[in-house]
Amino acid sequence: MNVLIIEDERALADELKIFLTNYNYVCDVCFNGRSASEKINVNLYDFILIDLGLPDYDGLTLLKEAKLNNPDAVCMILTARAEVNDRVKGLDLGADDYLPKPFSLLELQSRMQAIIRRKYGLKQNVVNLEGFAINLTDRTIAWQNTEISTITKKEFDLVAYLLLHKNRTLTRSQLSEHIWGSVVNDDYDSNYIDAHIKNIRKKLNVYGPPDWLETVRGLGYKIKINA
Repeated sequence: MNVLIIEDERALADELKIFLTNYNYVCDVCFNGRSASEKINVNLYDFILIDLGLPDYDGLTLLKEAKLNNPDAVCMILTARAEVNDRVKGLDLGADDYLPKPFSLLELQSRMQAIIRRKYGLKQNVVNLEGFAINLTDRTIAWQNTEISTITKKEFDLVAYLLLHKNRTLTRSQLSEHIWGSVVNDDYDSNYIDAHIKNIRKKLNVYGPPDWLETVRGLGYKIKINA
């Protein structure tokens, strides 16, 4: 998932990027509001972490831009401001969460996971699909309580992102942009995502048929979950 970190304290921004990258988020970092505004207007993000106390830009104005240009992004306010009014204004403008500084990085990641569950209608971190158990917290896929160790990090990211958008077809470009941080160039490597899906199916088929991982001809892929 793509994350935009907007933080003028460079040490904290770097710490956030390293921490979230270890959890397989794809991170962009901006140290001021002007560059953040440019990225928000050009790129699509899953999470936007906004420091209100920017030196060159009002954080609440940036939040408005984020909600306008990235309507599907989760916006989280990270700030040292203690005033209740700032918190209320941010939430009224559409912020999904508010975390005052100093904060625990583990708490931040936990809140991000909780928001993801709510946003995509998942009641728990483990989803069972015809004998397979996909654990979004431990980042594992198991077959009847046996972890499938051959699944790579990026292969899990693919499955997890499709799972979050269950019953919805995602194109190859969407999958590439949100997992790798770039759009697949059809002229360069049109089979990039297809090869990963093929490998995933091959590894899962050793244990059981992953019929829930479907190809939508001419469009992309989806995970089908019956209600």
